[in-house]
Amino acid sequence: MLPSLLLFCTLLFAGFEADALTYDYTASCLENPHKPQYGGGIIINPELSHGLRGWSTFENAKIEHRVLSGGNKFIVAHSRKQPNDSISQKVYLQKDKLYTFSAWIQVSDGNAPVAAVFKTTSGQKHAGAVTAKSKCWSMLKGGLNVNVSGLAELYFESKNTSVEIWADSISLQPFTQDQWSSHQDQSIEKTRKTNVRIQAVDEQGSPISNASISILQKKLSFPFGSAINKNILTNTAYQNWFTSRFTVTTFENEMKWYTNEPVPGQENYKDADALLQFAKQHSIAVRGHTVLWEDPNYIQGWVASLSPRDLAIAVDKRINSIMSKYKGQLIAWDVVNENLHSSFFESKLGQSASASFYNRAQRIDAATTLFLNEYNTIEDNRDGLSKPDNYLRKLREIRGFPGNNNLTLGIGLQGHFSNPPNLPYIRASIDILASASLPIWITELDVANNFGEQAQAEYLEQILRELHAHPKVSGIVLWSALAPGGCYRMCLTDDNFNNLATGNVVDKLRQEWGSNSSEGTTDTNGFFEASLFHGDYKVKISHPTMTSPFLAQSFKVVSTDHRSEQTTLLLKV
Repeated sequence: MLPSLLLFCTLLFAGFEADALTYDYTASCLENPHKPQYGGGIIINPELSHGLRGWSTFENAKIEHRVLSGGNKFIVAHSRKQPNDSISQKVYLQKDKLYTFSAWIQVSDGNAPVAAVFKTTSGQKHAGAVTAKSKCWSMLKGGLNVNVSGLAELYFESKNTSVEIWADSISLQPFTQDQWSSHQDQSIEKTRKTNVRIQAVDEQGSPISNASISILQKKLSFPFGSAINKNILTNTAYQNWFTSRFTVTTFENEMKWYTNEPVPGQENYKDADALLQFAKQHSIAVRGHTVLWEDPNYIQGWVASLSPRDLAIAVDKRINSIMSKYKGQLIAWDVVNENLHSSFFESKLGQSASASFYNRAQRIDAATTLFLNEYNTIEDNRDGLSKPDNYLRKLREIRGFPGNNNLTLGIGLQGHFSNPPNLPYIRASIDILASASLPIWITELDVANNFGEQAQAEYLEQILRELHAHPKVSGIVLWSALAPGGCYRMCLTDDNFNNLATGNVVDKLRQEWGSNSSEGTTDTNGFFEASLFHGDYKVKISHPTMTSPFLAQSFKVVSTDHRSEQTTLLLKV
């Protein structure tokens, strides 16, 4: 009897259990605050149900306990003269723990940035910040870790000393490294993998036991890539190394305006065309970077010298030129780069200039996702310009421009890490951004090379694991294009394409994320089960009763939005 092959793909989400404390991914702004996350964790009196117990004055503020008409109790810092005049509570922090922090914040009038800070023996540690509003509770969500165990003092800080700071539902929850890793594993099982059941049966439908099964992943669905530049076009060794690892890329400089039009009226897309052709030949997706860059340091002299009228004409020509040329050939456009830190075009063309660029971009290439690309949103919680709620505010401005209601927008986070990664803050920042319900990409990930080769690689691995595990991250691109002079900050190989420690991290994680095979034999009911990352696979089955050496079938494992579903594939011999 010749066997047939039945392939069942079943998502296992219901009933998943973990030993560790689960992680809360919520973040929002409400009329009334939620209960404190994790019951407040190690914070004493987190809901202010017991007056001011556990709380004291920081610096010269006056504090009091208040109750709103609906019964909500909270703490207030008023009569503030200095930014750090606030409420405070002392806590003990351990160096081997990761701490998630959250609080619901309101100010007495208007709106004002408010940061959560921990005064430790080794200095001030920022946990996160939010632009708080009056008559609305905003969730400040972040986190921290410390290098030395010891007492620390939590306080809130705002440079606007004219406002009162109101706080409620404050939480500080410690996690062990094992618990944190468990969160990552849980998330991966839920969002990146599917449990696949394969059943071998004969022509009469009877199960075949002890059939040999091997499953090989041909392509990983999760987009993971690296930037490249024109140097790869003439380097076969570089091409082989790159194409065997990555499925998506960004051109380092070849699509930037200063490269495409260094002299007015003389456009040059030669290198971009060649790189795009190379990517297509190897089925590598391309992100378009970047249509416009707001930083005046990267604006051509001839552009910077234009009058507002002529600048508007030149910008419109630029958008139309590059986007019409590559329409439908890219998976994303970074329409505006670093607009939270710089505003060259807005300073010349008006406050709504950037929003109008997205309107123009949509009319040219409506099918491609349009990104705002920014740095320090997840890298550095001290940078108030690009904190997550400022990013969301900018997205609202873009959407609020006439005709932009139906924009296909995406969130681009560069990820240039110059300090050891604060994993709780990374996770919390992405949680906040996820409230926009838009695809989130890590677009230019690297780690500074001033830590030493091994530490750089260790930090890269920590960051990649955190980002890949987050359910709202849609793709990752490393910023490691190789040139004769090296890389921007982080290379993956030496000039002979021998892996550096960072390259070994990439290969290690690629292997973990599904490039390895799964093998085994069917049970007495003809079943073989494996948990597989989403992607393209080939399965082979062999059994002594078969006349051919093996039976092979290609199949896809895809995400089904967390619903428990079953897909059946029947292959008859």
